[in-house]
Amino acid sequence: MQINPVKSWGISLEVSENRTAWPWAAWNWRTLVLAGGLLAVFVILLASIQFATPHLAGNDGYYHIKIAQVMRQQGLVPDFDWLPLTILNAESFYDHHFLYHVLLIPFTFGDLRTGAKWASVLFPALTFLTGWVLLRGQRTPYAALWSLGLMGVSSAFLYRMSMPRVQALSLLVLFLALHVTLTRRYRWLLPLSFLYVWLYDAFPLVLIVVGTYVGALWLVERKLTLRPLMYTAVGVVLGLVVNPYFPDNVIFIYHHLAPKLTDATATRVGNEWYPYKTWTLVENSGWALAAFLAGVFALGWQERRMNTTQATLLGLAVLFGAMLFKSRRFVEYFPAFALLFCAAAWSPLFQQWAKSRRWVGRELPVLLTLILIPAIWLNVQAAQDSLKQSKPYTLYAGASAWLVENTPAGSRVFQTDWDDFTRLFYYNTHNTYTLGLDPTYMQLYNPDLYDLWVDITRGRVEAPSQAIAEQFGGEYVITDLHHKSFLKKARNDPHLSEVYQDDDAVIFRVMFPPDDQP
Repeated sequence: MQINPVKSWGISLEVSENRTAWPWAAWNWRTLVLAGGLLAVFVILLASIQFATPHLAGNDGYYHIKIAQVMRQQGLVPDFDWLPLTILNAESFYDHHFLYHVLLIPFTFGDLRTGAKWASVLFPALTFLTGWVLLRGQRTPYAALWSLGLMGVSSAFLYRMSMPRVQALSLLVLFLALHVTLTRRYRWLLPLSFLYVWLYDAFPLVLIVVGTYVGALWLVERKLTLRPLMYTAVGVVLGLVVNPYFPDNVIFIYHHLAPKLTDATATRVGNEWYPYKTWTLVENSGWALAAFLAGVFALGWQERRMNTTQATLLGLAVLFGAMLFKSRRFVEYFPAFALLFCAAAWSPLFQQWAKSRRWVGRELPVLLTLILIPAIWLNVQAAQDSLKQSKPYTLYAGASAWLVENTPAGSRVFQTDWDDFTRLFYYNTHNTYTLGLDPTYMQLYNPDLYDLWVDITRGRVEAPSQAIAEQFGGEYVITDLHHKSFLKKARNDPHLSEVYQDDDAVIFRVMFPPDDQP
């Protein structure tokens, strides 16, 4: 193996003839120091976002950290009794973030909210460091600077990475899968795919990543090899079958993904499943779009045809870009792959300039740094602002405490918002609830029951106490103060007794049928 280092700012531009070499095979103490320094920078920047506010980003993180605590206390496969009227009832429950929850367990010792925040710093920091490993494995000049660019491509990307949710680790697995694929260590795809299935039900993405590589290899090198896809498919199948939740996991995955992918339901799900407005996307991911266009420009500038790595990353950037136009949740992936594509596209030009003694030394890293600094600064600031707009972490804390102290264990609470479940569950595992995490979970379990729930919560049902008691088994009702139509009907219902109110919520006790209640 021949290595021709061109050093600038302590960062090596390494040209290796061994395309399958593992990057850590040639690691020395300087490389380890660089890796540690990068990780420290990522942790500092991500912590500055995470701790800009005491609140958690989004809603779902409250559920994830709480269920991790439940798993620590009750076992890795606890009885899930909290959503009996959904496809996540105790008999059919499937933890579609199982491995993520296992990884969260060490963060459940002490204050849960603080633990969730530190997990949401460490996991994306490790993901961004893995991006550097991927770039270094492809001998990308100034890989460290390019990896720092992950902090500057999109404020929406940084915000999503800062959520106490699985997406940062999902991107980490995709980075690793792409790394072992591009270095042609295909056998590692089997265990990675297996673990991805246990981590997250978005595991089809690994098939997309590997399939894109197979197509690029055929187009560029005229080599058709299905081994990567075979290893990946075997890993996916084993992950589904060798699973503590089999076969409920397969049934759930179909029910969960099909409505979103086919628009088979008119149910209003989370905003993340809907697209951004065009200009909003430009505002929150403009640097990512610029990186993609810069990569296309670099392909046109270079004299030789693009290589397999460039073709793979171009294909992935286009695919995830198309998915982003369909659903804003794919902002978790497009900015990262747009940046990787840009780095790969410019790599031959940087190497050519190095060999010809053009832009060698300080000029090129200085230029990259001058682009990075404002991009990182602006996007970190914007991500902080987004996180500061999160709902207060104390939301429903008082109402939940009242329910714990004044209701029987396991008694059913009827909510007027499906997404209130995560916070209620965070503060109160004493009660059970009508629905949560996704409204389609009740709709798929019982469509008529879901339609009745919608009518009740929108104030379309006179004297709703009977339906709440008989159809939902509700003994208590909790609502925010914005459901004015429902509140009007509830306060006019003689069998709903208001027992608690604060600035966030109202709780009613269901007194129907009256003879059964003291």
